[in-house]
Formats: sequence, C-alpha cells, structure tokens
Amino acid sequence: MITTLHIQNIGIIDDLSIDFNEGFNVLTGETGAGKTLIIGSLAILAGGRFSKEMIRNGENYSFIEANIYCPENEQAVDDNIIISREIHSNGRSSCKINGRLATVNELKELMSEMIDIHGQHDSQLILNPAKHISYLDSFIGKEIEEDLRSYQKKLKEYKSLKQELKNTYGEEQEKERRLDLLRYQAEEIENAKLKSNEEIELEEKHKMMQNAEKLKENLAQIDNELNDNAIGAISNAIRSLEKIQDCGEEYSEKLNILKSSYYDIQELARDFSDMKENVDFDDADRNKIERRLDFIYSLKRKYGNTVEEILAYGEKVEEEIHKIENLDEYHTKIKKQIELLKKQMQEIAIRMSKLRKQSAKVLSEEINRQLKELEMPNATFEVQILEDNSFNENGTDMIEFMICTNIGEEIKPLTKIASGGEMARIMLAIKNVLADVDEVGTLVFDEIDTGISGKAGQAVGEKMKEIAKNHQVVCITHLPSIAAKGDYNYYIHKQTKENKTYTNVRQLNEEETIEEIARISSGEITEIAKAHARELRKAS
Repeated sequence: MITTLHIQNIGIIDDLSIDFNEGFNVLTGETGAGKTLIIGSLAILAGGRFSKEMIRNGENYSFIEANIYCPENEQAVDDNIIISREIHSNGRSSCKINGRLATVNELKELMSEMIDIHGQHDSQLILNPAKHISYLDSFIGKEIEEDLRSYQKKLKEYKSLKQELKNTYGEEQEKERRLDLLRYQAEEIENAKLKSNEEIELEEKHKMMQNAEKLKENLAQIDNELNDNAIGAISNAIRSLEKIQDCGEEYSEKLNILKSSYYDIQELARDFSDMKENVDFDDADRNKIERRLDFIYSLKRKYGNTVEEILAYGEKVEEEIHKIENLDEYHTKIKKQIELLKKQMQEIAIRMSKLRKQSAKVLSEEINRQLKELEMPNATFEVQILEDNSFNENGTDMIEFMICTNIGEEIKPLTKIASGGEMARIMLAIKNVLADVDEVGTLVFDEIDTGISGKAGQAVGEKMKEIAKNHQVVCITHLPSIAAKGDYNYYIHKQTKENKTYTNVRQLNEEETIEEIARISSGEITEIAKAHARELRKAS
C-alpha cells in the first residue's frame, strides 16, 4: 500500500505530502483545488504520460515520490519500495526505484503489480483482455493450480525442445540451406590449397618485387666489395701472416682466426651473388603473387584473420557438415518427445478448459448479482471463452470479459463500454467479486461517481467499502454517500499567497469529516446538514 506521496511542482501543487492509511481513504474538497492532480501524479508515477505543461508555472521541473509498503516484493528494502520520477521542462527525465535509475517501462511494470488506477475511462489491468484468464483462474483457485503448473512446466520443456530442434536444423528446409552454405565454404577453402606460412612468404616475396631495383643495385655493390676488395685484401693478409707465424704463438692463432673469417666471407659472397641473381622478377610473376594474396585476403574477410584461422574454420565446417548429415536419428528422438508433450498438454488444456467453462458461469452470475446491487438490473456480464489451436501460457483458451448494459443491446467486450458511470459500477462489481484473489494492493478511483447519484451512489460507496477490507482504496468523490463511508477523510483546498495559488491537504478528524460531508451534501454547513451527515456516517 502507499504510505506517503510527495508531489512538487505539478499544476498548482507547490510542495505537498500526503500520508495514506490502510482501508478506505476518501479525498474531497473544492473544485479546482488539485484533487485530480494528486491522482494524476500517481498515474505519472505508475509510468503514465507526462506533459511539460503540467509543470508548475515559474518552475523548470516536477518531482513525484511515493513510499510503498510491500513486504512480499523481492525489490523491497525493509519491507518498502521508494519510487520517484523527475521531469524537467527541457524534456530530460529520470525514474528511480529505491534510488536506482530505471526506465519508464520498468517503472510501469513494477507499479502495475502494486497500484490500479480507475478513472472514468481508465484501468490498467481489468480492461486488459490478456489479464482476464488470470482473473478467472484466480477465481477458480486451487482446483486449477496443479494442472496449470503441470501444463506450464511441460510448455517450457516443449518450447525448449522446439528451439533445440530449430538450432540443430530440425526443419528440413533450414537444414538443406545450411548444408548448401557449409559445403560451398568447405569446397572454397579446400580448393584454395592454403599452406600454413604461405601468406608470410608471399608478402616477403612481394615486398622484394616492389624493391627489385634498389635490391639489385645494392646487392651488386656488396658483391663487388666482397669479391673484388674484401676477399683479395684478406687473402693478402693471410699470406703475410704465414711468413711470420713461426715468430710466435699469437701470430699462429691470429692466422687461424683470419683464415676462418676468410672462409665465412667467401660463403657470404657466394650467398650475395645468388641473391643478386634472384632479384630479377618479371611482371607475370608479380601479378601471380598479387592475385594469390588478394584471394587469401578475400578468404580472411570471410573465414578468419590468418591462414591458420581459415584452415581451422574449414575443419569446423567439415565437422558441422558431418553432424548435420547424421542428425536424423537425434531429430527423430526429439520429435517423438515433442509429440508426446503436445498430447499431454492437450489433455491438461482440455481439463482446464472444462473447469474454466464451469467456473465462468459462476463468476458471471456473481458479477451480475453485484451489478444489480449497484443499480444496474438490466446489465448482463459474461465471461467469453474461445478455443485457440495454439498452446499459449495458460492453455488453449482465449478469455475476454463481455458486457451488455441495456436490454436489447448487443453484448460487447468490456473495453467497448463508453459510459463513465456504468464503467465505474462494472469495475466495482468485478473488483468486489475478485477482491480476495486480486493481488494489486492499492486501488485508486478518480471521480468514478460522475454520472451517478442517489441509490446508485450509495451502492457504489458500499462496494468500495467492501473492497477496502482487502485492499487500500484511495478515492476522489463529490458524493456525500461515498464520503461518509471513508475510514480516513482528507480535505483538499487551495489558497493564494503573493499572487500564487497553492494546494493544501489536511486529514480530517471525525467532527471535521461531518462538516465536510455536510458541505458537499448541501453546499452549506448547517445544523440540519450536519445531522444528515451524522446519519450517513452511522449508516456506513
């Protein structure tokens, strides 16, 4: 339930805090004092739309925050959740759940479990046909719970197997399409006849071709220097050392070293001569290498960053081809499991459908009884059940609440009802029947008494009082018969200071409540009006 609501800069509301209570909270007050702004703020906090025109004149932002007591919710901290929404005139906005930034959709999803707002033409849950099956199942209770759990468990397994079949090319067309692609890739990689270090060798050779003239010129210079100068000079030095090697051991050692160097340089000279001869490349060789490198680059774009990765990918492709070509046995096993699950789910769905059809009649009768008590004797409510061929989350039934409000009219979906007064009573009838099973903690009614009066107004008040035994109810009303039913009454009024209007709220004590009922009953607080108000309070 909502324990505290704090609003800043919404319309004529400057800075307002309201502490709500369990049971039936009734808001009354002057026209234009800001009652609807309070409910509108709750709607915004529940993820509703916000217009920057709602920001208080002279301010550049609006802020709404609520503390919600919900001990069973997993997001609760110390049994409470703090929800806030801040919107600026420049369009910037933020939502927070317990101080953590959240999206509007996250806020809407969370709040839809906690608060249900009903205006003359508005409802978050009861008007949503997708929710109707869960309302009916909740009304049925334990009798359907075991079957529903078993069905949903099998449905989860069924979906998992279907997905596995799809992921392993269970569909013949998908399998053949994948095989065609894999075979093409395997053939392309195989025909490429790649070698492990081929790309490196080709790039080195291509680099040499690009620098052929430079290489040729310098290699020729090296060849000349070694053969014509260095080798001859070392040879002369060796002959000179041979003449004096007997003069001491160190001369003999140096001679050996010099001879060794001579042989090394000779070997180098031969290598450089060969390299010089190999530098000559023709255009055909260059074009061939460039085409090969381009082909390898194209393969890398498709299959890997290196030749080694391409070859590894080719091996994986071959493995996958082998796997797909031998999947028939595995797929046969999965398909048998799927068919068995379909049969089991169908059996459970038939049982649930039979139970729903029986209970739908009882639920319809209960709601029709409530509608008669709400001064709608000609209304006919009906739970419509249609069978769907597909397996959905709750079986194979499609359920929608239908209503006919006048004799001779066609029964229509609940969402098609136009009259605010009729919709208010229909909502109350449904809520009252489902009060014990509805998990939404707070119900908010924004002037849903519009268009009703007299006995109908009295009946609406009694129904909201009944609902408040199981839920927190927050209601704006102009009817004294409803205000008199309040467990807690709040008076909303406005005042002007320094050419600005401010909204104020005050929780009323018993005597103040009597005076407020008298005011909205007769327009004046007279002794006769107060006596009538006391009678209304006693009747509540």
